[in-house]
Formats: sequence, structure tokens, C-alpha cells
Amino acid sequence: MSRGGQARRSWQGFVSASVSKIINVQHCCHVQPALANISRMVHLPQRRGAQLAAFVSVACIGLAVAGCGSSSPSSTSSSTHTGNVDVFSAGSLDTLMTKTVGPAFHKATGYTLVDTSAGSSTLAANIKNKVAVADVFVSASPAVTETLEGASNGNWVSWYADFAASPEVLAYYPQSKFAHDLKTMPWYDVITMPGFRLGRTDPSQDPGGVLAAEALEETATAKNLPALKTLATETSDEYAEDPEEADVQSGQLDASFMYEADAISQNSPFVTLTGVNLAGDYTITIVKNAPHLAAAEAFINFLLGPTGQKEMKADKFLVVSPAKVHGHGVPSALTSIKS
Repeated sequence: MSRGGQARRSWQGFVSASVSKIINVQHCCHVQPALANISRMVHLPQRRGAQLAAFVSVACIGLAVAGCGSSSPSSTSSSTHTGNVDVFSAGSLDTLMTKTVGPAFHKATGYTLVDTSAGSSTLAANIKNKVAVADVFVSASPAVTETLEGASNGNWVSWYADFAASPEVLAYYPQSKFAHDLKTMPWYDVITMPGFRLGRTDPSQDPGGVLAAEALEETATAKNLPALKTLATETSDEYAEDPEEADVQSGQLDASFMYEADAISQNSPFVTLTGVNLAGDYTITIVKNAPHLAAAEAFINFLLGPTGQKEMKADKFLVVSPAKVHGHGVPSALTSIKS
């Protein structure tokens, strides 16, 4: 074989090997066509081939890096989006937001969830009174969300979407001396036993407290149990949401009313409220003049999308899909919401 023929074969072998290595590493990228074209280059003289070999080596690497950098929208979204989204959420969503949804949302989009959890009524009052600024408001009651609608309420929201629900239950301390009774007897008979320490949230701050009072009053009427009606009007058993949950876990309370999803998230055993059918209905909306509108829209799309719904179902929320919209003015970017 001539020296020129050997040079051409050596050059072709180099290009082929270089292209093969890049394609093997970057098989998912969009640079294969360009690299393949290089491998089919025409025969070159030895000297020019040697010069171009170095160029091809660098070009292959550059194409591979560029191709993979734009291989899919999801891979670039987390690197292109930065900043926070300020979410006011019902206290019963705290674990969901901070432990699962928040980290997954950041990984998928690059935005950081800043979650403020408290009683829904308290959060709504903070928005209305301009105590704090929120991008997104997630309430456990449509009635609370509606206190932000209309000119008389500041037009803070013009629409909201129902997206999940969770039944009201009675969670209890597993080592309580009343634990066995709660497992074997009607809940309404046990909570009126002497020495039973019952907790519920303040109805003026939290929709869960409203449901607890309704459960007591409805059962008092249905079962002719005046003692339950007395419990419904007492304030000594009212707690803020976080202390209430902590006291059930520590044994400071024998039992407390809360949402099923809340009890599950904190690993508290619970009994259903037989005889009543009450649940927290979760709504979501964007607050007027949201300072991080794009992030707010991305968060709602994520929460109501496949990953968010999966996380909610894992915590035993009853997911409403598609979410049901009330009002008008839903941003067109909210593709996860059907109006």
C-alpha cells in the first residue's frame, strides 16, 4: 500500500474512532447527524488531514457538550429559572409542601418554594391586611378564599380552583389510656369520658376548627347528647394548629380533630367520625399583584400536574382532577387548570 493510502486510512480511522466515542457518550444528544457527516468526509491529503484531525477532535467535543446541554426542556429548566415563589398554605399542608412538593418543584424548575403555613383564615387576614405578601394562596376552605374576592374585600383574588379534599377525623395518642376505647367504641361516647383531653383548632383561624364544631353539634343533635354541644362551644380545648398536632404526638392531648391527611403525615392513628361527613376542601389561587407571577404559575402547574398529584395521593389527599375553577381571570399559562 502506498504511503498516501496509509495516511488516508489513518486519518479516516482517527475520525471514525473520535466520532464513535462521542456518539457512545452522547447517544441521547442531537449532534449525531453532524458527527456522522464528519465521519464520511472525503479523502484528504496527509498534511491537511493531520491539521483537520485536531479541529475535528475539538469540534466533536464542543458539539457533544452543546447538544447535551439542550437535549430536553426539563434539563434546562432547573438551570434557567431562579428565585422564590411565596406560598401561603393551610397548616395541614405543611408536611406535603416542605418535605415532598417543595424539593421536587425546585428540582424540576429551579424555583424555590417559600412556604408559610398557618390556619387558612389567619393567612387570608394577613393578605387582606397587607401583613405579608404572597404569590399563591392555598386554603382548606372555599369560604375562606371567598373572603378575598370582590371590591369590598380588596379584590385580592378573582378565581380559585378546587384541587383536593381530606376528611375530618379524630387523631389520638397511641399510648393514651383511652386508645382502646377509641378503637372499640363510638368516638362521641369516648370524648365525653371523665379525664379525656380533647383538642381542636380555633374556628376563627382555621377551617378545621369549624368542621370540628360542626361534627360535635351535628352529632349532639342526632344522638341527643347535650355534652357534645357543650364541647362545641367551649374555648378551653382550642389550640393553634401546630401546638395541637404536637400535643397529640407527645401525649399532652388524648385526641384532637384534624384532617385525615394531616394525621397520616404525622403518623398519628385516627378514627373516622361516624355519623358525619365533613372534609376540608382545598383551593388554590394566585394573589393580586403577585411579585413572582411566573414562579407562581409554574408552582400551580407543578402541584396540579402528575408529580404533585402523585405526592398528594401518597399522603391520602382526595385529588380533584381536573381542578374545578370558580370565578374568572385564570391566567392562560395555567395549563393544569380547566375552567
